[in-house]
Amino acid sequence: MIIGWRLLIATIMQPWIDFEKQKLEKIFTEKKDILDIGGGLRLDRQKNNRFDPARQWLNRYLPSVNYRILDKVADYQPDIVGDIHHLPLADQTYGAVICIALLEHVEDPAQALREIYRVLKPGGYVYAYLPFLYYYHPMKGYYNDYFRFTEDGVRHLFRHFSQLELANVRGAFETINNLYPGKFSKLTGPLAVLADHLFRKVRSKQTSGYNVFAVK
Repeated sequence: MIIGWRLLIATIMQPWIDFEKQKLEKIFTEKKDILDIGGGLRLDRQKNNRFDPARQWLNRYLPSVNYRILDKVADYQPDIVGDIHHLPLADQTYGAVICIALLEHVEDPAQALREIYRVLKPGGYVYAYLPFLYYYHPMKGYYNDYFRFTEDGVRHLFRHFSQLELANVRGAFETINNLYPGKFSKLTGPLAVLADHLFRKVRSKQTSGYNVFAVK
């Protein structure tokens, strides 16, 4: 019963999950050359520091696309080793770039966006996630944790793109709940989601972060 309740909340009451699925499916069906900077999709256990089973539905598209992972270190066997501030790629190389939970960990997010824009083909897509009200999460020896982004900040970073869509991740109450570590937040999470709906805070600007879809 508890599992069914949580599944209902995850699939029906959290619109940013649908946003992510729709945009990633659009990328993998409409673009052939896809660059995943930082490997944020976490599709391959051999090329990531983590693995995300929730995104394994994308594997069915991999035989039809040129999907490549870029990381700044060779530790996790990326396809390309390079710094997002100075991508080792020619102009207009990729049809789509994925950049999930990465821009808070780089020293100059604006420069990173300029490089992403440069390597995208005209009409190319970007899918990204940027945190706002989110806990401190560096990984020692791999990356630091520098920045958080308001909606205004996200729109400013992506201002050169021709189209931009945002979906806030978590409502205000669930965002507060997510800041508490451990089992407590998992137990109270469903109540926070209900509170967001009851008080119309699902699309609050007081959010954990933003899923972003942009077109060059």
